[in-house]
Amino acid sequence: MAKNVLVLFGGTSPEHDISKESAVTVINALNRHTVIPVYITQEGKWLMYDGKTNNLQGINWEKYGTPAILSPDRVNRGLLRIVSEKVKAMPVDVVFPVLHGLNGEDGTVQGLCELAGIPYVGSGVAASAVATDKAIIKHVAKSLKIPQAEWLTFGGDEIFTDMPAVLKKIRYKVGYPCFVKPATGGSSIGISKVADRSELEEALMHALKYCDRVVVEKTIVGREVEVGILGTGIMAKASEPGEVLSSGEFYDYEAKYENPESQTIVPADLPEETVAKIQEHALAIFRAIGGCGMARVDFFVEEGGRVVFNEANTIPGFTAISMYAKMWEKSGIPFNKLVEILIGIALEKSR
Repeated sequence: MAKNVLVLFGGTSPEHDISKESAVTVINALNRHTVIPVYITQEGKWLMYDGKTNNLQGINWEKYGTPAILSPDRVNRGLLRIVSEKVKAMPVDVVFPVLHGLNGEDGTVQGLCELAGIPYVGSGVAASAVATDKAIIKHVAKSLKIPQAEWLTFGGDEIFTDMPAVLKKIRYKVGYPCFVKPATGGSSIGISKVADRSELEEALMHALKYCDRVVVEKTIVGREVEVGILGTGIMAKASEPGEVLSSGEFYDYEAKYENPESQTIVPADLPEETVAKIQEHALAIFRAIGGCGMARVDFFVEEGGRVVFNEANTIPGFTAISMYAKMWEKSGIPFNKLVEILIGIALEKSR
């Protein structure tokens, strides 16, 4: 049955523009439903738009959008559209968050939907928060005995208070080269590859611009592969994996979204036993955090065949170059059907 689907996109995180690109793809696939597009500005203002949505980047939202908020009131639930001094309640059957990073993928919007009593696509509050935090998800992987790079995490207070001690710990525990990352966030924003101590302090300060905690990881030499998860609990399935061939030294924001020389290969050319191990590890992590609906889980495959966990994303990208939809298409599920499955899972979960 056709539903009123609130597509929520934009957001206050550094991944704002990627969210807008992803939203176009999702909205175009929801042609069986009534789509309610709500854009969150980088300042955090919610705006609804009635016009054509084939170019979300080009819309003057402040001029043509009208303020709207999702009511947390379960009795008078739905989207409240504010026109002049009048408030119009619009029924919403399901929310499809197409938000990446903080204040969208991290459990915050999911919590609002829970308060409102409105079904939503994707994982719940806890799973979203855990997956978004690169330090916490590493503890999950460790408890499952899934291989990962040597790593350390530091709070900003520790870095500012005793930088020499932090640098010493990194040298002896992780070594060089290493990656320095904000503990939360995505799209490789704020990440630096560090070759020696001379670059490390600057990389730590750069990461702290995006989060008050930092993760430092030993560099893994290997092929970068990703796998999609679809479903819930023991019924969740893993897609064929894909491989990333970065145009740069690593798959940073520029290589991912701006350099056409970067390539993705789906399915990845890997031995059957390696594919099975990737899928097994991804499903174990997804089930351990209580994931629901969708996720993309990233790994490295070393030359000897060892599969090393990298990170998990509970709202994967849906841009033209994003891997999640491509992997499921190669696994037999076209994007229009994939979106319908995700909405169905959200409605079933709410029941």
